[in-house]
Amino acid sequence: MRNNKTPDPNVVFPVEGFDTVTYVKPIIKRPNIIVGDFTYFSDTDFESHVTHHYDFCGDKLIIGKFCQIGKGVEFIMNGANHQMNAISTFPFYILEGWEQEVPPLSKMPIKGDTIVGNDVWIGQNVTIMPGVIIGDGAIIGANSVVAKSVDPYTIVAGNPAKPIRKRFDDELIELMLKFKWWNKEIDEINSLIPLLSDNDTNRVKQALKELL
Repeated sequence: MRNNKTPDPNVVFPVEGFDTVTYVKPIIKRPNIIVGDFTYFSDTDFESHVTHHYDFCGDKLIIGKFCQIGKGVEFIMNGANHQMNAISTFPFYILEGWEQEVPPLSKMPIKGDTIVGNDVWIGQNVTIMPGVIIGDGAIIGANSVVAKSVDPYTIVAGNPAKPIRKRFDDELIELMLKFKWWNKEIDEINSLIPLLSDNDTNRVKQALKELL
């Protein structure tokens, strides 16, 4: 607790004096967008950055806790996909006046929900394509286009985004995925900050083994 304030996931502006950093969860209105506590966006009007999100597609955007989402990030949902297996890709069923009903979802290029794990850092101006799953602790480099799923604690970058390296060795990644610090209570997370801020991976491994 700093300045006698307890972290509150329901405030909109968590940085005093700045209205360009917002916690996402308290500003979400769409039921098909689900965001965890303390995930923030370095921009305004998060929902305007989730595009082609039509009810008839039935897909959800699910984002975990403590994610850091940079300015200009765009989530493109399944409604952006056209029927590439048909003779024409033109979406007659969306536009008024054309004699075509919405095709059954089984014939649509629906790639499922877009899911972002916990403690994921998404750099500025990243585009995330439909149906991508980004694992816990991943880092997405600025200006990347993420068209394929990303493993936990992996750094990716580029267009299309490709793995650069794992952040830690497999042993530490396994320990972190078991520990799931983001699910702890606020007081416990506060007590864990020295550990979470430590760059001595051997010391962190030992501490996690004692805590698990």
